[in-house]
Amino acid sequence: MQETAQQEARTKKVTMKKGMHDKRTSLTEAVKRYLKDGINIGIGGFVNTRIPVASIHEIIRQGAHDLTLSVQDNSICCELLAGAMILNPDHLTINKIELGLLGYKIIANAPLLQYLANNRMIQLDDYTKYGMSANYNGGVLDVPFLPTINYDGSDMAPACRPDLALIHVQTADMYGNSQIFGDHCSCHEIAQASVNTLVTAEQIIQNFRIPKDPNVTQIPFHVVDAVVDQPFGATPGACHGHYWFDISEIQEFTGICEDFCKTGNKDKLKAYYDKHIFDVENFDDFLEQKPYPILQRLCQQDGNQPVTLN
Repeated sequence: MQETAQQEARTKKVTMKKGMHDKRTSLTEAVKRYLKDGINIGIGGFVNTRIPVASIHEIIRQGAHDLTLSVQDNSICCELLAGAMILNPDHLTINKIELGLLGYKIIANAPLLQYLANNRMIQLDDYTKYGMSANYNGGVLDVPFLPTINYDGSDMAPACRPDLALIHVQTADMYGNSQIFGDHCSCHEIAQASVNTLVTAEQIIQNFRIPKDPNVTQIPFHVVDAVVDQPFGATPGACHGHYWFDISEIQEFTGICEDFCKTGNKDKLKAYYDKHIFDVENFDDFLEQKPYPILQRLCQQDGNQPVTLN
């Protein structure tokens, strides 16, 4: 069955139209086009860095069932999806998570995912961070697995070929050439291993700027299917050169999650989702809930000027 799925993924990937044409679209339309029941979603970023929160919000709004999540190391994205499943399993469900690590590091663990796992509501395929990178590279190379000594003699070494990659970058052009400043976070591997790739960007730049600094174009146009102009698309995570992570919002959310795990009461969790996701039309409406001084402070805490090319 796994070989059949891998062959279907190969066939889909080689027949997709990924040429140099205008791929700009809205996030609503992009998710509507590529989100299907039963797909494997590769989530880019690393812990709280360049995580595709805007795309996750839209997936939760639209809903899907029996999803597999593939992550190297992630925080709030998987927790948000887990919370949506807990609140309304008729709207969104996760079947399995392939992971290297989940949690917020010094801030908190991942209480909602622990809840789902402890209650045997999801399957966890627990790799290592290097192991997930090897899995993605196996998908990039189109081989059944990538040999590694990382698992000390075990048979856990499949290639990972997500159906949809969610990547957030600093800059991209309309064709999908995507520039990453700072840590790459295996995003280029996830994008190249996936059948479809949805890129959200802090800024859409003109194509003539791409060759001026080619070493930062980590994701080439021919592996990208949709490009969305989405400033602050990683908040409450961080985006190097633009803004720091919003620890206050992360702590608020994790506090609500921990309260649910302790009490079983979903009221606070539901109120959070209603306010920030279901009662707004898109991510820009969510951003309007943040007073400008907060966004300004996050930009100042990053310690960098916005990364753009002249």
